[in-house]
Amino acid sequence: MNAWIILLLAGLLEIIWASGLRFTEGFTRLAPSVVVLALAWASFYLLAVAMREIPVGTAYAVWTGIGATGVALLGMFVLKEPITASRLLFLALIVIGIIGLKWSSSGS
Repeated sequence: MNAWIILLLAGLLEIIWASGLRFTEGFTRLAPSVVVLALAWASFYLLAVAMREIPVGTAYAVWTGIGATGVALLGMFVLKEPITASRLLFLALIVIGIIGLKWSSSGS
């Protein structure tokens, strides 16, 4: 599988496990905690696999960018957190950065 697809999947899993942290209640609830830890492990594993072909700095920045953007959008549109022009602007800048890193990545 293409390393960039693997990295995208790792980022999507990061969105899920990071969002799920709220349901663990500080890791005091067993079932949500186990699910979050399993998803986090899978996300880290896929990140590591992607790093076989994508430079570490690029892969990590893209992974965290996908996660941060996804969790912020989920917060705004699902959890009804404030939606402001500045938040959307800065999230757009993260997405532009992710695209730029992909575009400028040599040999990938």
